[in-house]
Amino acid sequence: MRPNASSARLMLGALPALPTLCALAGTLLLFWLFLLVQGAPALDAIGLIFQGAFGSSFAWQSTLLRASPLMLTALCVALPAQVGLIVIGGEGALALGGLAAAVVPQCLPAGTPWLVATPLMAVAGMLAGGIWIGAIGALRQWRGVNETISSLLMSYIAIALFKHLVEGPLRDPASLNKPSTLPVPDAMTIGSLPGLEVHWGLLWGVLACIAAWVFVRHSTKGFAMRVVGGSNRAARLVGLPVGMLALAACSMGGAAAGLAGMFEVAAVQGSANASLLAGYGYSGILVAFAARQNPLAIVLCAVLIGGIEASGSLLQRRLDLPDATTLVLQGLLFANLLAWEALGGRIVAWRVKLQALAVTEVPVQLEKTHA
Repeated sequence: MRPNASSARLMLGALPALPTLCALAGTLLLFWLFLLVQGAPALDAIGLIFQGAFGSSFAWQSTLLRASPLMLTALCVALPAQVGLIVIGGEGALALGGLAAAVVPQCLPAGTPWLVATPLMAVAGMLAGGIWIGAIGALRQWRGVNETISSLLMSYIAIALFKHLVEGPLRDPASLNKPSTLPVPDAMTIGSLPGLEVHWGLLWGVLACIAAWVFVRHSTKGFAMRVVGGSNRAARLVGLPVGMLALAACSMGGAAAGLAGMFEVAAVQGSANASLLAGYGYSGILVAFAARQNPLAIVLCAVLIGGIEASGSLLQRRLDLPDATTLVLQGLLFANLLAWEALGGRIVAWRVKLQALAVTEVPVQLEKTHA
């Protein structure tokens, strides 16, 4: 039976989430088979993952602590994707952002209030990340360099530069076993949210995702970026500044990843060191693809991926499984997302049909109402 206009609009709203839901179902099935091959109790393992992620207040706080940087590094992928660019260099932007933020307190006079120091650290982190990822957009638009390859290579360069500076010119002489920069003064560190053991980066991550969604969906610049992402040639024909829009999208994404590095330094690590390179930039790629580049959906997907990462130690303690078991789960999820993304053309065709149905039935309903 042919659906009416209201059901067509309902199905139209659910279609964008269909690939992600199917990918989740396929991932659980494949992970179940993986555990059975390993001789592990699959049902118990999946239950422990849920328990380690959301089973207690401690689990929730561990999940949210990991979700905070994931939201910001996912924006480093999602914002350039609006103009059709696949940028995967968030790890490098996070490292340089954290390093820039760690240097700021060394340049300020002693006793500088946190109301001055903390915003300066945030600006420094955002500038470092924004310039680094913005350079990738510039190379793509004005030199034709593939942004996926260049962002990955530049991420490696950023990490190497980070290690060189932390272990060399910027190293704290007191950090013997673990090279790091000078510690951030206690007066400039960022505390936890009231009633939680999660730093303020979580709130700023959520706010950044909401602001990015409003910008992309409800601003003229955001609409122009989506036009560029839909058809670069059509955008040029109507006179849109394609190069500047791509540069702006990459710079904003890099700034978000740099802000994540700043929060990791000022709220978690206390200095720039090797622990900053925890793979949040790479996990942010998975979060962005799971959210289908929707900034608002990134919040939920970051909590989901953060929960999976937080449950690894529980699997190791209870079932004697390697801590990397959760990495297998994330890898299966990413592979499933790519597989279902390949079916996106067919889903888009369904969406076009539903849009046509929702539009064409409106005049018919109006005629019946007047009659």
